[in-house]
Amino acid sequence: MTGGRAKLMELLRGAGLEVVGDGRIEEVLPPRAAWRPLLPGGAKPTAAVRGNLAAELNAQWHRLAVDNRVIGEDGVFLVDVAGNWTGCAPRRWTRVRLAGRWDLAGVLGERPGQPEFVTLSKDGNTLIRVTTEEDEVRFFVLDRIGERQEAAAQAAAQETPREREAAWAALLRGPGPSKRLRELWAHGLALNPAAPDDLRARLLGRSHFLLWHPLPTAAVEAAMVHPEWKMRQLLAEAQPNLTVEQWARLILGEQESRHRWILTMLAADRRAELTDAAYEQLAADPSARVREEAARLPGLPVRILTALATDAAPSVRASACRRAWPHLGTPARHELLDDPSGRVRIEALLQYHREHPMPRAVLDTVELQDRAVETCLLERGLAEYLVHHGDPPRRRSLAGNPHLAPELVSRLAQDPDESVRSAVATRSDLTEEERAGIRFDFDPDLHHHPLDWVVALHEDSDAMRRLAASSHPLVRRSVARARRLPPDVVELLAGDEDRVVQLFLAESCDDAPADMLLRVWRWWTGSLSTPDRPHGHPNFPRRDLLGYADDPSPRMRRLALDDPRSTVELVERFSRDGDEEVRCRAAADPLLMPGSAVRLLDDPHERVRNAAARHPGLPARVLIRLLRDADTAQAAAQHPALPIPVMEQMLQRIQPPADAAPGP
Repeated sequence: MTGGRAKLMELLRGAGLEVVGDGRIEEVLPPRAAWRPLLPGGAKPTAAVRGNLAAELNAQWHRLAVDNRVIGEDGVFLVDVAGNWTGCAPRRWTRVRLAGRWDLAGVLGERPGQPEFVTLSKDGNTLIRVTTEEDEVRFFVLDRIGERQEAAAQAAAQETPREREAAWAALLRGPGPSKRLRELWAHGLALNPAAPDDLRARLLGRSHFLLWHPLPTAAVEAAMVHPEWKMRQLLAEAQPNLTVEQWARLILGEQESRHRWILTMLAADRRAELTDAAYEQLAADPSARVREEAARLPGLPVRILTALATDAAPSVRASACRRAWPHLGTPARHELLDDPSGRVRIEALLQYHREHPMPRAVLDTVELQDRAVETCLLERGLAEYLVHHGDPPRRRSLAGNPHLAPELVSRLAQDPDESVRSAVATRSDLTEEERAGIRFDFDPDLHHHPLDWVVALHEDSDAMRRLAASSHPLVRRSVARARRLPPDVVELLAGDEDRVVQLFLAESCDDAPADMLLRVWRWWTGSLSTPDRPHGHPNFPRRDLLGYADDPSPRMRRLALDDPRSTVELVERFSRDGDEEVRCRAAADPLLMPGSAVRLLDDPHERVRNAAARHPGLPARVLIRLLRDADTAQAAAQHPALPIPVMEQMLQRIQPPADAAPGP
């Protein structure tokens, strides 16, 4: 619970209200709509009381609440209090009932006797809004809210071309937008697919969303020379459209060594390729930290890598040692083994003993013993001792050692510790018969990384056929991560008893079959690293989906709108569906009528409201209202039908004066 929400709960309890329910989103109009004067359209108050006598105000509210059935038979109703109780999160109704002693008018406002709150019946059909104006407290009772919403939406959707033109002209008249509104406009325009490239480039420094999406060359170039360091750092961290040459110029353009170090580290983490000239310069950089990260760059030429293994700084020699070792001659290797730096000697020992058996005396002196046990060639006696006498974590490390003799692997496959047996079961040198003979437990709900040795075989069709029939779910899951697979392998994995195998096939494999994608769509509601899969998969069915229009599953029901034969009538029906996800899909459908899109702007769920705010049929005056409201401004600024001149005017308001400091 946020701090603001906790304070609201405290306020409600102080007013004598008992909070009930689980805090879920109520399937009624959202509180923000209840505060707007759009429903009654200039309605007169039902009652008004002068003065600030709390007892009289409470009695007036209670009479209206009982007479209009705002208070249910169980005493429960919904309440919202004026003020910012949720920070940036969408506000929601709170279910309450009156306690033995209560005082709404004296507590639910900025000052005692000056109440500002709204109460709503559980069915969302009737509300009472209580507000203070000067020395008078006014009570507004609104019934038939659903009908009023529908009528107001249909009326708002009517707009002539002249009215639309006048509405756009009025957008930026009057006082300028607040700082918060300018920020939301910037974020929305950065995500707007219709925004021109040059306009998006001018948003650099105004929205962090910009750099996480592929940018055109001109925008990338502008970000590379942006005066704000944080902007250049985020470019290296997030931007997918950086060329080899741009990476090089971005890093080498930094004058501060700390900045070059950070950008080189990000390039290494992202496995970015640089130019040969850039590799040369980074390997000769005055900063040891830069050279240390340069040694991690995947495209670093061997001659430079081996030179870094003899660098003056121990940290650089240690960083370069592992990858440079296979390319070093005997004298250079001995120098690293006798290096004055303990860190370098350890790295060299770990490489040396991949080819030469490590005795127990050396293992006892190596600080990184687990790495040695897991990766080094051990003397037979040492390996046997660890198999029989090592503690379970040490035996688990040994179980993955690629140099372990087959008979010792077999011994560990019978180890009394389940975690050791599980580690053995994922070895690459086992036959599938041997793997099937190992007794291990596998929790299908835990997160498991794909096995590297299986991933390395993704291009080998015969290996994929063999491993797709493995008894080990993690092996099959790792096969399913391949981008392309033979048809018979796809068929086998598509029917796998482990649903995660099917899930990974849907996410990663371009050959995943349509029927399996449909099955996965029915049950998978989480997120994948590949956007919008399985639904966005090229093989996902797009025809003959109308039969799902009456499916009891909302996920299947919404697919009917993907069918080319979908109709306006179906979209309109789905815009009133009882499920949030179905309404959200309908809100984004071009066939949805403008009046229904306006109605969905007051949907209980934010996702639906945001989808409706981007509907192409929204009238201009409605869009302008959304752009002026901090709750909806970002979604509205993403609207694809925003005229380019309007975007330009918004950008002028977003950008600070020339003498002002640039924004974050």
